[in-house]
Amino acid sequence: MIKEHDRVVLKEAVASAGLEAGDVGTVVHLYRDGKAYEVEFTTLEGKTAAVVTVEASQVREVTKREITHARPLAEPKAAGVHEKPAKYGR
Repeated sequence: MIKEHDRVVLKEAVASAGLEAGDVGTVVHLYRDGKAYEVEFTTLEGKTAAVVTVEASQVREVTKREITHARPLAEPKAAGVHEKPAKYGR
């Protein structure tokens, strides 16, 4: 079960935030008992690249045999990097 502060891997791109499948982020908030998560993605310098709300099906837990891979951050496709579906308000 994914909890706050766990690292997770995107299973699909979030183009509006410049994120790709395989990007690793940290869960900063759980919605509706884990049906959705607010996830922060940071650069390797520790600066926030994006904070997005994703459905549980869009992420998975990291595994013991995975490593982080560096890539240039894509430009977001829409204004702002914070997405929050209306049905998951705080």
